[in-house]
Amino acid sequence: MPVPPIRKRPARRWRTYAAIGVGLVAGSAWAATRAIGVPDPITLAALAVIEPSVVGTWFPSRTVPAPAKARALPFEPRPILNRVAWKGREVPLATMLAATHTNAFLVVQDNVLIHEWYRPGTGPATLFPSWSVAKSVVSLLAGAAMAQGKLSETDRVSDLLPELQSKAVFGKITVRDLLDMASGLAVPENYDPFRPLTGTAGMYLTRDIPAFVKDHAHLAFKPGSKGRYRSIDTEVLGLILARIEGKPLADLLSERIWKPMGAEADATWNLDRPGGNEKAFCCINATARDFARLGLLVTDQGRAGGTRIIPARWIERIGTPARRAVDGWQYSAQWWHAPGGDDGDISAIGVYGQYVYVNHQTGTVIVKLSDHGAEQDETDTLAVMQAIAANLETKRP
Repeated sequence: MPVPPIRKRPARRWRTYAAIGVGLVAGSAWAATRAIGVPDPITLAALAVIEPSVVGTWFPSRTVPAPAKARALPFEPRPILNRVAWKGREVPLATMLAATHTNAFLVVQDNVLIHEWYRPGTGPATLFPSWSVAKSVVSLLAGAAMAQGKLSETDRVSDLLPELQSKAVFGKITVRDLLDMASGLAVPENYDPFRPLTGTAGMYLTRDIPAFVKDHAHLAFKPGSKGRYRSIDTEVLGLILARIEGKPLADLLSERIWKPMGAEADATWNLDRPGGNEKAFCCINATARDFARLGLLVTDQGRAGGTRIIPARWIERIGTPARRAVDGWQYSAQWWHAPGGDDGDISAIGVYGQYVYVNHQTGTVIVKLSDHGAEQDETDTLAVMQAIAANLETKRP
């Protein structure tokens, strides 16, 4: 199949937005940050220099409790593809991992962890930030809510969040539009360090997400008419889930997924302010093994240890490309369909090189957590994962 174009947005790290803190430290910096509703100058200055993999501790968060006993994830090391195609050459897998600033790399096949590698200084207990992998988790929560009859894809945003009824655009946007990145909301995925409070960067830094959403009730195109990647779509979906379920997203995640799937460690979900709202579009902090367990939920058709957690029809939904592509890639309900992949080949992808790759056909889950460029080398990285999965399939008994 023809390879769609790479989603092109400047390969800038989120921390560049935080450079605004440097200019605010002097004089009335504390008052200024309070006035514009962003974190204090010390936090902003820190975000300008730290790696994306450690940002989770710099924001308030809510705990996602794990069960008392984790679901077993047997570790039986065996060889995986050692040399891969990268930038027109065949190189050792380790070279590709180093080139993409990888922090953790796990491969699971048929519910067995067969390969596990961590950058020095990190390990199985390290909590890594999900960045936009969280969007795919929100999708699973939405599917569970629909199975219980609490939500429908045809529901309109203004009916679910009455406080937005004064903004006419939210009466035009459906849950399906949000799921498939087709809302039309004009909140760009801004990566320009000279406009650090614009678009998604502003939503990332704001201390009042509901106010941000209400203040950005503008359309760039008719809802449902095209697909365009917008983090605000997931954030609105997260606000809806918290409202209809009557509990914070972190509690919902623990109850519906984290405990039933047998996570081995508590996770955290960053908030806009202490006790506030989860950043649904990003910012779940979890171990690499628990990200792998999320992938296994999908390969196992929504089951964990024989227990149904996610409806089978929702697994089918995320595995079926939506009518409209998103920025040149096939997409469905907050999950990406990798170019060149097969029908069972989908991924949760986060900025700076976070991946939970799922291949139904080969029973493979690959987790890659990194400190790479914002959206750098995504097609090439997924091609490596596809090659690893295909190679494993040839070695099956």
